[in-house]
Amino acid sequence: METFTAKVGEIDNLTHDVRVIRLELIDPAEIRFQAGQFVSFEVPKPGLPFPVTRPYSIASPPSNPHVLDLLLNLVPGGPGSTFLFSLQSGDPVTFRGPAGTFVLREYPDRRLLFVATGTGIAPIRSMLHARLPSPTPITLVWGLRHENDIYYQDELATLAEQYPEFSYTITLSQPSPSWTGAVGRVQSHLESHIASVDDLAVYICGSKPMITSVIEQIRSRGTCPIHREQYY
Repeated sequence: METFTAKVGEIDNLTHDVRVIRLELIDPAEIRFQAGQFVSFEVPKPGLPFPVTRPYSIASPPSNPHVLDLLLNLVPGGPGSTFLFSLQSGDPVTFRGPAGTFVLREYPDRRLLFVATGTGIAPIRSMLHARLPSPTPITLVWGLRHENDIYYQDELATLAEQYPEFSYTITLSQPSPSWTGAVGRVQSHLESHIASVDDLAVYICGSKPMITSVIEQIRSRGTCPIHREQYY
């Protein structure tokens, strides 16, 4: 992995505990990566005499190698998010990368199913932008808890309008009574997409229990390529 220096550019608070920070590359001035890869930061951890390494998936597409967008979830007491949430526009930062094998593959004849929970949408967002327009249908099923956890909804709506081959479902596990959208965990919204898996490729990003459950659900229908990235 290569070491990069960058400057913090725009910071966008998407929800009460999720933000995007844009890193503007300085040296080297660009980074070449595959959609789905991550970069790593060495950050201080109270009580330890040495820094710890924390990886963060790149949420922006490879088409712009001069900047990186990182999607961050504030974890109370978490050394990585505490450090990154403390950064201000203009601050210098150093990271290493790119790395990771959870990357967009060439499947010209397969439908793509993306399944994410929480900030597991980060690498998948990069993949969506890299793949579209697509020669085959693309479906995203994204699980969040509450209405105030939703972000990227306008962007996803724009992509679905611009690219008819793309569709998505945002499902909430703990919605308010006024919520009129999809309800439940991501697993409850996959059946229509995995009725046949012969022409399917799947990308899953989120918690270990969700990943395990989704893989079991898909494997019960047959065999197809499944790629996964475990978060938290």
